[in-house]
Parts: sequence; structure tokens; C-alpha cells
Amino acid sequence: MVNALHAVARFFDQRIGWNRIGIAISVTVIAVAAMVLYHSLRDISIKEVMLAIKARSMRDVILAALFVALSYCTLTFYDLFALRTIGRKQVPYRIAALAGFTSYSVGHNVGASVFTAAAVRYRVYSVWGLTAIDVAKICFVAGLTFWLGNATVLGLGIAYDPSAASAIDQLPSGVNRIIAGVILALLAAYVIWVWREPRQIGRRNWKVTLPGGPLTLLQILIGIVDLGFCTLGMYVLMPTEPHIPFISMGVIFVTATLLGFASTSPGGLGVFDAAMFVGFWEFEKDSLLAGLLLFRLFYYIVPFALALGILGIREFLLDVHVLHPPGTSSPAAGEFVCADCEPSRSPKHRQMPHVQVPASQRPVSRQSGD
Repeated sequence: MVNALHAVARFFDQRIGWNRIGIAISVTVIAVAAMVLYHSLRDISIKEVMLAIKARSMRDVILAALFVALSYCTLTFYDLFALRTIGRKQVPYRIAALAGFTSYSVGHNVGASVFTAAAVRYRVYSVWGLTAIDVAKICFVAGLTFWLGNATVLGLGIAYDPSAASAIDQLPSGVNRIIAGVILALLAAYVIWVWREPRQIGRRNWKVTLPGGPLTLLQILIGIVDLGFCTLGMYVLMPTEPHIPFISMGVIFVTATLLGFASTSPGGLGVFDAAMFVGFWEFEKDSLLAGLLLFRLFYYIVPFALALGILGIREFLLDVHVLHPPGTSSPAAGEFVCADCEPSRSPKHRQMPHVQVPASQRPVSRQSGD
């Protein structure tokens, strides 16, 4: 059986290519989502959507913005946890927060976040001496935190209300409960596996020591808190009628988010929205679309604009050599000192070492008349 699976894997790798399969799946998901979204929105009046947005209370709008801000604050701990896991303790929290916020804000909006977020992280961390391999490890550990948190939320949520998942996957509640049991069993097995002894994956410079049992529980907690705040941000923007329990709403929301993430489309555009319309079919479409638009404003557009502004200002300050660590004197002429890196001296300001020339080898000055 194993040999047969290896043979199939080799066939796909050599004749088709896993990259092409991944692209085909993404295109298929986006195409299906586009059709679903078209059928969901074709009868919606823009005027009614605007009225639904204006009907939102200022209290709910402020709460949604606050919960989204707390979610992004939690995202910064993804990077801090990853830095401590790979042993880069010299990088302070403020730099982890900068890298975490900007990388996720850019990655969420540009799409293909595995690559775009990694590029932003490398730009931030490289001036602290971290290599591309270090950044790859950070991305891996942060991604592990994301998936552990999502798996825990989905497993517990579907086990509690399997019918919520049925609204999207169209599977019977019993089957969804079995799926939830499998997810939770795999999570428990992983925690036990890393708890028993230190576990390493990868080879040579790419080797990563996985967090132990207690740290893995902390890792899961970080992911749960992040998803909890994010879900609360969407929950307060949902239509008030009919009422839906928070956990049920969370299952549909997290599932829709993961589908959008898997599609690699910018911001999960189309896929996330289509899944939300399918999962919340009982709500008025105008009011639901109004909530989705406000959520996109707070979770995608505003953080993206802030991240671009922060990165632009940082690049300008680095370019003019203004940034330097607090409590230190201003850099000397030709010396580049910034808050994100160690002092260095640019090549054009390096002075040639002083060499003492013996008197016998010094040139003799000629006086006029000699």
C-alpha cells in the first residue's frame, strides 16, 4: 500500500507537478466561490446595503474596531513566540510587534501570504542579523501557531454544534462530529508527542526544535485568543435577527476564513464572502453584506493602510540614518546607528589605517635653487 502511494506521488510530481495541482485547486475554489457570490448578490440593492450600514449602531462599530485591534495585538505574539522558540532572544518585543503587524496586514491583503508575509518579515528582521533561514523558521512556527489555534477552535466548536459546519460542508451532523473527534484526537496526540521529549524537524541549518508540551499549550492559547477577538469583531456586526449563538457563528466564520486563506486570493476576496453567505443563509443578504463590508474595512483595509505607512516611514528614517537606540548619543559622522540594527560604518567613511613611514623612505622636498 505504501509503495503504491509513493508511486502515485512520483507520478504526480513528474508528470503533472504538485504546484500545478495547487494552482488548479485554488482556481477551482475561486471559480465556485465567484458563482455562489454572484447568485447571492445579484438581487441585492446597493441603496439598501448603504442603509443597512448606516443602521449599525455606533457602539457596535466601535466594539468591532476594538476587537479587531485586539486580534492584531495578539498576532504580534505569534512572532514573539517564534523568535523565542528559535533562540533569537535579542530581538525585542517592539520589533516582533512591527514585523508581526506589518507582515500579516500586507499578507492578508496582497494574497499568497506565505511569501508576502515572509518578505516583509525578512526586511524587518534582516537588520537585526537574522538570515533568510531564521525568517523561514519564524514563518513556520508562526504558521504552526495559527493552525493549532484554528484546529482547536474548529474541533471544539464542531463537536459542540456540528450542524453549524453542516451549513457549509453540507455533511450530516454525525459525520461532522466524527471529523471533530478526529481533529481533537490528532491535537491531543501531537501535544503528547512533543511533551514526552524534545522534538526536532528539518535538517542541518533548517532544523527547528518544536515547543515542548507546556509551550505548545501556550501556542494553542495564543491562536485561540486571536481567533476569539477576530470572531467577536464579526459577531457584533452580524444582523440581530435571527439570533445565532456565538460558538455556532464562530464555526462558520473560522471555516469561511480558512477557505479564503486556502484560495490564496487577496483577503480571501470572494471565497470568504461566498462561504459566509452559504453558512448564514437565513439572514437578510443586505444586512449581512453590510456587516461583511464593515468587517473588511476594519480587518483588511485600515491595517493595510497603517502597515504601508509604518513601513514607508521606517524606510525613510533608515535611509536618512535618523533612527538610533534610545539612551545613546547621536551617531558620529559616517556612522550608521538605527533602532533596528547594530552600529556599522559605511565604506565611504572608513578611514585608512595610519602607517608610520621610516625617515629614510620619505620623499625629500626640493627647495628652489637646488
